Amino acid sequence: MKTLLTRSLIDQSPIEIIYLTESLICTQRKILVKKVEGNSITAYCFLRKNIRKFRMNDILAVSPPLPHNGRTIS
Repeated sequence: MKTLLTRSLIDQSPIEIIYLTESLICTQRKILVKKVEGNSITAYCFLRKNIRKFRMNDILAVSPPLPHNGRTIS
């Protein structure tokens, strides 16, 4: 996981994450990592169109960008 996060930071290439929110909802996010520090990352979130902070413990999966088919995670 940390390898893909670091690769996104170095290459400035987007990645996909599955993230568990504070309210225990799983969301799929496309992000561009801006900073990795300790147990969190700062990234541009394409869903929220803003810079967000993500806790690494709440990132369930990381992958290169996937083609979207309109389905959501429930």
